[in-house]
Amino acid sequence: MHQALFLCISLLLAVSLLVMVGQRLHIPTPIFLVISGLIVSLIPGIPRIEIDPELIFMIFLPPLLYEAAWFTSWKEFWRWRRIIIVLAFGLVIVTAFAVAYVSSATMPGFTLAMGFLLGGIISPPDAVAATSVLKNIKVSKATISILEGESLVNDAASLVVFRFALAAVLSGTFVWQSASVDFVLVTLLGIAVGLAVACVFYAIHRWLPTTTRISILLTFMAPYIMYIVAEEFHVSGVMAVVSGGLFLSNQSHVILNHSSRIQGTGMWATVVFALNGIVFILIGLELPVIINGLDGYSKTEAILYALMITGVIIVTRMVFTIASSYFTQFIGKYITVARRNPGLRGPIVLGWAGMRGVVSLASALSIPLTLPDNTPFPHRNLILFITFVVILVTLVFQGLTLPWVIRLVKLRDTDEGLSEDMQESKIRLKVLKVALMHLRENYADQLTTNELVENLKNSIESELHQTKRHLESVENDGEALTEYNQIMTDIINVKRDELHRLRSIQEFDDEVIRKEEARIDLDEEKINHPIH
Repeated sequence: MHQALFLCISLLLAVSLLVMVGQRLHIPTPIFLVISGLIVSLIPGIPRIEIDPELIFMIFLPPLLYEAAWFTSWKEFWRWRRIIIVLAFGLVIVTAFAVAYVSSATMPGFTLAMGFLLGGIISPPDAVAATSVLKNIKVSKATISILEGESLVNDAASLVVFRFALAAVLSGTFVWQSASVDFVLVTLLGIAVGLAVACVFYAIHRWLPTTTRISILLTFMAPYIMYIVAEEFHVSGVMAVVSGGLFLSNQSHVILNHSSRIQGTGMWATVVFALNGIVFILIGLELPVIINGLDGYSKTEAILYALMITGVIIVTRMVFTIASSYFTQFIGKYITVARRNPGLRGPIVLGWAGMRGVVSLASALSIPLTLPDNTPFPHRNLILFITFVVILVTLVFQGLTLPWVIRLVKLRDTDEGLSEDMQESKIRLKVLKVALMHLRENYADQLTTNELVENLKNSIESELHQTKRHLESVENDGEALTEYNQIMTDIINVKRDELHRLRSIQEFDDEVIRKEEARIDLDEEKINHPIH
């Protein structure tokens, strides 16, 4: 017990220190953590770390998927829904087919079902890795939105492929027609379960007297309950978490108060940072364990097979994204698309940004150690090794060269619409106009009798705060302060309602609206918890 606790603390400390070093060296965090874990694993005396495959999905996936769904812009997701769905489902299936047929044709003893198992594991890219690399590079918002949306949905698609392929390996049978129908049912029923559980949590938040701490705790429990319930019904736990997370995120302005949003954002940022960091460093630390288990294969053979499969998924993704661009140009003549002529620059960057990460490792490690007859699972460690090499090559090689590819194709930010600065100014202006109009129409008497309310009007008009006269009124007139706080709270609620209305307008990005919401939350926090 003490040893396990010490190991967890050591991993968290190592992640924190390595992230700081990586930031100082200007190396994207996932890449630096994987390389660091690999180097640390080669130090003599370092204990070998093995993760229980039964727990890998339960511990890491639900919160990571839920957080990704919570902060996904539904507006951007819907705007690019066609290309996201094509990449998330079409590319995953095409990649699984390519890997399955190449691996079964070239690797001795590898059946087609095992090929699909490997394909399901390594088909989904990791948005955390891609966005970490792109963070300091100016690329179009469309590119980021498509990558994030694809990663959110393709996790579900790849894991469904993985589960069906694993069932085929364990049972020795695989029926295409049945698998296709089950694929659709498992996905749709997973969405239904996720929404049902989300509605229960909505009701708890909405109608029971929750506190800030309880609300945050509920948001932390929600993804695990969604996942467990879905898995108990033998449907997609991933789709349950994604759909439930999207629903509750869209209702966050109703079910969470300002303190819950402020503190919850910090909590989730810390949890996801820790989980992602641990997984990426474990990718490197797992290498010696995986290599030692390569029974029946020489290291040279394993490396060649791994590099071959890596080449297959890279080429498949590049060909698919470029072909999708031409298809979009063709189909745009007949239906409305987000961008009729996407060109080749964006698709090339999207194709090269297919870095693998957390989900691939979690899937590979969750392969059972034995078959139902207690014989060792065939080629398990070779699959783990190939997965590791795919993650390592795509993360390090593609990740480090992605900025160069962007400069080579001369990708520019071609998004139409207002800049973030203009959006912030227009949103702020609209919110202040609505608040000022509400104040004048509903509190005309108080404007002439209460200095603090008059000061509030002046501060809205001129963007000035906390004058000497305001502080004196606060100190000397407690009754006026109470009335002022009540009116200020009402004004804040009006602002928040206006922000919610602006979410439905395509002109404004959700990220910019969230910034303004955070500003309003902080204003409310000052009223309810003033600094003394």
